[in-house]
Amino acid sequence: MAELTSKMFNTKDLQKILTSQNVLSSEEFAAHKKAAKKDNKEVEEYLLDKKILTSANLYNAVADYYKLPFISLKDKNIRKDILTVIPEPIAQTHQVITFDKDNKTLSVATLDPKDLEIFEFLRKKTNLEIAISITTPEDMREALKLYHKGLEAEFAEITSGDKKDDQREDVAGKELEELAQDLPVIRIVDTLLEYAIFEGASDIHIEVSEKEVSVRYRIDGILHTVMTLPKSVHPGVVARIKILSNLKLDEHRVPQDGRFKISTNEYKVSFRVSITPTYDGEKVVLRLLNEKNQLLTLDELGFQKKALDIVKRNITKPNGMLLVTGPTGSGKTTTLYTILNMLNKPEVNICTIEDPIEYRMPHINQSQVNNKINFTFAAGLRSFLRQDPDIIMVGEIRDQETAEIAVHAAMTGHLVLSTLHTNDAVTTMPRLADMNIPNFLLASTTNIVVAQRLVRKICRDCIESYTLTQKEIDTLEKQVAFSNLVKMLAQEGVVDSGKQKTQNLRFYRGKGCKKCNDTGYKGRLGIFEILEITGKVEEAITQKVTPEKLFELAREQKMMTMLEDGFIKAKNGITTIEEVLRVTKE
Repeated sequence: MAELTSKMFNTKDLQKILTSQNVLSSEEFAAHKKAAKKDNKEVEEYLLDKKILTSANLYNAVADYYKLPFISLKDKNIRKDILTVIPEPIAQTHQVITFDKDNKTLSVATLDPKDLEIFEFLRKKTNLEIAISITTPEDMREALKLYHKGLEAEFAEITSGDKKDDQREDVAGKELEELAQDLPVIRIVDTLLEYAIFEGASDIHIEVSEKEVSVRYRIDGILHTVMTLPKSVHPGVVARIKILSNLKLDEHRVPQDGRFKISTNEYKVSFRVSITPTYDGEKVVLRLLNEKNQLLTLDELGFQKKALDIVKRNITKPNGMLLVTGPTGSGKTTTLYTILNMLNKPEVNICTIEDPIEYRMPHINQSQVNNKINFTFAAGLRSFLRQDPDIIMVGEIRDQETAEIAVHAAMTGHLVLSTLHTNDAVTTMPRLADMNIPNFLLASTTNIVVAQRLVRKICRDCIESYTLTQKEIDTLEKQVAFSNLVKMLAQEGVVDSGKQKTQNLRFYRGKGCKKCNDTGYKGRLGIFEILEITGKVEEAITQKVTPEKLFELAREQKMMTMLEDGFIKAKNGITTIEEVLRVTKE
């Protein structure tokens, strides 16, 4: 019981609720708070464990405080169609259950009446008014078990035939098509997709093993297992996704790629589908692209003032290349779209060649790579040069032909934006040189190189500060020369060099709460390093200096590394030291 309730209310809110409803006096609450601290427990957990209050006492008081009805869900007969209005993963995460419904109202029971986000989500999804009631954690736990009974019944329906036939990988196309149209299979797939959208996942992984199917979501760059299904549902789930993606149902031996789109009033999401055969069956990965995402500003992406000034100075140049580098999933395309949005004015012609088109932008001519008809990055770029462009964006430079055309376009009066896969800013030049681009051309056409990573942001609902221990400082010193980073923080004005010592530096982390699924993180932003091609850097590139020498020169010009940018954000309470080290380690 404590597991469900210990983090539901903070001490301040709990004191207001219990004292205002005359359940405990201020003196009694203070005494219990002191005793809870001594036992190293949350006050709520302590009150329940010591039986000072029952769950019914506590949550009746919560209901009275928020002027909401209290409901007991014990033995309540909840119809299956009403229960499944909220997908099971969402109900589990937010501790909310649907127990009644009519033409105008959806009745839900919750433990946390402050979770306004879920109530608004339900209101938009159902177009019904939401009637909120309070229940106890025990009742919530029992009600949530109804999902498992429902799923078990549906899985029994799916596997009611010959189980061996269901698990064959060579099920006939007609059988698979019928299986994919089964309502339980449709509901499973719809739940997986809807929950992924609601949780802000970037990818869905459906992985089959010898006995079960695992579903994992990538949220804020990290994979999380969200549910495990019986292996018997695997053929139906894969077939359903193939039908949505217009792929071959009876092909199990070769990889297939497809896409489909889901549009509602609340969201418009494209899914890129990749299906690959594995030993135990086909693995499915879906990449989510939210077409209703609002473009951010460079500030919101995480660019600090100095970096922002460099970028703004260089995107106003009429020609040259702006390159954004980093591994897959580091936010490179988002950075380019943000810059394109700044440059998108009636007096310029902007053309892009992308794979895929992630954001639709008005007044920009966007083209999609299509390898089946040999419309590659290079072919699209060559075509654009006959379209009188001022600004060209190439989704990625990955081969010599694309690199050559991009460099020559930059040299002949066009501003070219593109991405590249390198670990940092200075290794971009050797990478392009490996594509047989002459160094003197790289030096004269490149304006800036932006290297970036994405770090998870600390959840604002459970952020807490802490001071580094000497052991932690010693460990950091071995990993990243921590004393030099502290000097950098002082030079940047982030800490007071006269007063701050390494031993009492205050940093931040997330304690973990319901809003962030106990991870301590919610959302992401970028950390950056920017190599500006000044006269000295241009000369060094032309002379083919080593990346190490180029890095030294960039540091002389005050280039801030991604690690330093990350530590500034960690000291300012935006992210954690652990997160910065995780994404910057090589």
